[in-house]
Amino acid sequence: MKTFSIAKSRRLRSTPYTSRIEKQGVTAYTSYNHMLLPAAFGSLEDSYHHLKKNVQIWDVAGERQVEVSGKDSAKLVQLMTCRDLSKSKDGRCYYCPIIDDNAGIINDPVVLRLNKDRWWISIADSDVILFAKGLAIGNKYDVKIFEPNVDIMAVQGPKSFDLMEKIFGTEIKQLKFFGFDYFDFKGTKHLIARSGWSKQGGYEIYVEHTKSGLELYDHLFEIGKEFDVKPGCPNLIERIESALLSYGNDMDINDNPFECGFDKYVNLDTDVDFLGKDKLKKIKSDGINRKLVGLTIDAKEISLTKSLEIKDENNNSVGELRSACFSPHFKKVIGIAMINKPFWSPSQIVKIEINGKICNGKVCDLPFI
Repeated sequence: MKTFSIAKSRRLRSTPYTSRIEKQGVTAYTSYNHMLLPAAFGSLEDSYHHLKKNVQIWDVAGERQVEVSGKDSAKLVQLMTCRDLSKSKDGRCYYCPIIDDNAGIINDPVVLRLNKDRWWISIADSDVILFAKGLAIGNKYDVKIFEPNVDIMAVQGPKSFDLMEKIFGTEIKQLKFFGFDYFDFKGTKHLIARSGWSKQGGYEIYVEHTKSGLELYDHLFEIGKEFDVKPGCPNLIERIESALLSYGNDMDINDNPFECGFDKYVNLDTDVDFLGKDKLKKIKSDGINRKLVGLTIDAKEISLTKSLEIKDENNNSVGELRSACFSPHFKKVIGIAMINKPFWSPSQIVKIEINGKICNGKVCDLPFI
């Protein structure tokens, strides 16, 4: 695939870490929430193997926050998601599909409850802040909605726990998955969550104090030499193998939570009110006609920049391939596909054209690993 450089401008914001990662050898960017997001540091496969064995520091400041505060903040956040947050607790993160009145997915953020009247919606790539403001104005909610100055860096990989312990002490290892707390670094408190966009384990540091955050960034690399720390970024291969869905790639507003396998985050039998609740009840009653599944493909390479049509043996269209990569683990191309009923059954054989060649694909459950 031919690559093109990104023209930087005020519209495409740099991050506090940009100058550092450019010195460290970033080789590609993408755009995320109107911000630069590193997409590669050399070989994708080399970074994949390193992530699964060691530890990486990621500039994921493009994962912006929408802060919702005020006496109606909990009511607004609940209105936006089909997940019941009525029993949520301070210091916890919650994966929350955000949907519209037609049950279309607008985003799939992690929501942090800072306290009962203050929330961060840690968004994927879409303008959730405008959606939140529209709902607040329309419902006359007493809330304040804005994007705070928070620049996340992620520490990911199996050695992340030992690296973070050397800086923050044993308490950091006691943090439960999707929990967060404040930890001191040279006199500055940083919110740190046990989370991240990989399944290799790690943390996300929500940097509100830029100067201290940059010192911490540098310190992580200095202290992390014994753990073979390297700069990195969300890895396409690792995320597809782990079935970490990407909004805008694997799903969008034309898909509903049931089609995307989010059943456990759809709470229809509670008293909480949220947009699209009646629509979701109907979808559940009627049943879905398509869903996201895994696909292993008899091919050695693929470069996917748009959806590819999937066909059955009679050349009928039965779905589309939305994300794909070559997997070093499976020695073939794997992907995430939206496939129609009844062709979503595991081991179902389908066909897909890649680079002018018809290849066989086999349906499988997600995740791959």
